[in-house]
Amino acid sequence: MIIGIGVDHIEISRIKKTIRRQKERFLNKIFTEKEIEYCEKKKDRYQHYAARFAAKEAVYKALNQTGTEGISWKDIEIVNEISGKPEIFLRNKTLRLAKRLKVSKILLSISHNKDIAISNVIITS
Repeated sequence: MIIGIGVDHIEISRIKKTIRRQKERFLNKIFTEKEIEYCEKKKDRYQHYAARFAAKEAVYKALNQTGTEGISWKDIEIVNEISGKPEIFLRNKTLRLAKRLKVSKILLSISHNKDIAISNVIITS
């Protein structure tokens, strides 16, 4: 059964401006160490930051029910498998909410180009 669907997109230039303006403050508020390490290794790191930002937003939207208040950006982590497929890891309040909702699977799709990043999430029980 589908619990929720979330979609988000963001302009790469918006993330780039924010990172250049706020750098460490923004990165440390939104992204985990693994996410920062992954993105910083990429030639087009702003695309990868934007893709992860959109994915986190899509997860939040898919979970958008009572109990999402107080969820931290870092409680939703986007990492890539060896194959390159993105995967979602939940922590803390987000993980507790997922358990309460009996989440069995979170399907994630991310795409980006030089201008925009988009993410789609489907959460099932």
